[in-house]
This record gives sequence, structure tokens and C-alpha cells, in this order.
Amino acid sequence: MRLYFFTILLFCSNIAAGQTLAELEKQLDSLLQKQQRSEVMIGAGYGNNPAYGSKVNNFDNPIVLKPYLSPSVSYYHKSGWYAGVSSYYLLNSIGQPWFEWDLTAGYDYTKNRNFLTGISYTRYLFNDSSDVPGTPIKNELFAYFYYRKWWIEPGLSLDYGWGTHTTSATHIRESLRGNDFNLILSARHPFMFTGIFGLGDACILTPSTNVTLGTANYYSNLKAPQYLAREPKPFKGKGSGKELNFEDHTKFEARAIDITVNCSYFLNHFTITPSYTLFKPFTGNNQNVMSYFTTRLYYSF
Repeated sequence: MRLYFFTILLFCSNIAAGQTLAELEKQLDSLLQKQQRSEVMIGAGYGNNPAYGSKVNNFDNPIVLKPYLSPSVSYYHKSGWYAGVSSYYLLNSIGQPWFEWDLTAGYDYTKNRNFLTGISYTRYLFNDSSDVPGTPIKNELFAYFYYRKWWIEPGLSLDYGWGTHTTSATHIRESLRGNDFNLILSARHPFMFTGIFGLGDACILTPSTNVTLGTANYYSNLKAPQYLAREPKPFKGKGSGKELNFEDHTKFEARAIDITVNCSYFLNHFTITPSYTLFKPFTGNNQNVMSYFTTRLYYSF
């Protein structure tokens, strides 16, 4: 209902009839003054994260979506380079609520009206928490490309994650190595609106359809949605049995399809970005249609 009401407000906004997409983009660029501007963005987010529904964390327990808060700070240079740090605080947690810190650096190329492209690297730092499924994925490379010349914009994203997770006990040391690869095929169309409330504001509403194919088996914050979790199989390692090693060996397969609506609302120095996703997994025990909601509020200067 909230999405329907907001859509009605958007279509009642002050859009000139016959205004082209290029004219809207030029007007929006002028409004936001982002063409020759570097800025710092301080943000606060809210969303849902996969977590365990009981106090014992193993792959046999049910996974639920628990709400979290996520403060962040980022710096965007006018050349397209950026860097940022964010953290995650799990609400209704059983164990450690601050379960993750992310360090990200990347580059976005947005100066060509025919396409958008970019690449980023993220380093994940995890705290031990009995709420959140463990993962060896500590590093991520993500690249995307969107062709903007057509009304429906096709997109392709590549997502590769890797890392090692080691736990030690009195007589044993366990090492879990993993690497995930995902390919995301997308189709979207951004709707742009200005002067919605007569306050010099603007809004971009972007519905999209995405198909995710990949090898991932781990819950994580990779850009490709992580819908599955499987326990890796042990293989013979070095030593006299005091060290156990684990590796993932999974095939590339279609994993899920989703429909997502992203909204970005700009007003002076503030930006709010709610997003709603409806998705259906193709693999795993639970292949029911599921959904999640996230939103962020940014202040830039």
C-alpha cells in the first residue's frame, strides 16, 4: 500500500509532457550538482539480515531474517573514485549485535549517457556472533555494466568472493576455504521526477528484474543475493589429523530470480533510498517466494 501511494504521488508530480530522458537527466544533474563535485556522505540504514532462529548456530537450524541498523560514511570524488566504511548492528540479537564491518573502495564511470559501468572491492570483517551464519567469504570483487540507450536497460554484473575462516580448539584447528562466483542478468527502466513537492526535490524510481546464476553456498553480503547455505565437505589435509580443512566444490547453476523496486529521493543535502525485493530461489530446501526491505538515509556535504 505504501508503494502504491508513493507511486501515485510520483505520477502527480510536475513533469513536463514530452520531456525526453536526456532532458530529465540533464535537469537532474543540474539539480544535484554532482557533475563537478566531490562529497562526503554519512548514512544510516535499516534492513533484514539472514540469522539463526535459535541459540545454537549450525546449518541444521532454521534461518530467519532479523532487522539490523547500519551506519556508514563514504567519500566520493568527482572523478568517480570512492571509498567507504559501514557496520551492521543486529536488532533482537542473541549474541554479539555488532556482527560485521565493511571496507569498500571502487570506481563508477557515469559520464557517458549510453552506458554505466563500475568496479569495487570490499573487505568484510566479521565478529563472532551466535546469530549470524558463518562464512569464509572475506573479500569481494564486483563489476557491473548497464546499457542506457534503450528504454529497457539491460545489465550484467559479475561478483566474485573468496576467503578463509579458521577456528581453533584445544586439540583441533579447522580451516574453511571458500570462493563464490555469481553472474547477474538484469533489465530495468528508471523513471525520473522533479519538483514533486515543489521543494526543489527529485526522485528516481527504478523497477528491475534480475536473474542470479552462480556457485555460492554461503550467507554473506555479496552484491549477488545469497539465498543458499550448504555445509562444505571435508577433504584430506596435511598433518597427523590435528588440522581439518574444508573446501567448497559446487556447480554453476541458476539460483534465483527477483523483482526489485529501488527508489532514490533527493532533497537538498539529504537522500533516502528505500528498496523492496521479491525473490524466488531455484535451489535449496526452501524454494518459496520470499521478500525483504531495506532503506538508507544519507546526508552529503
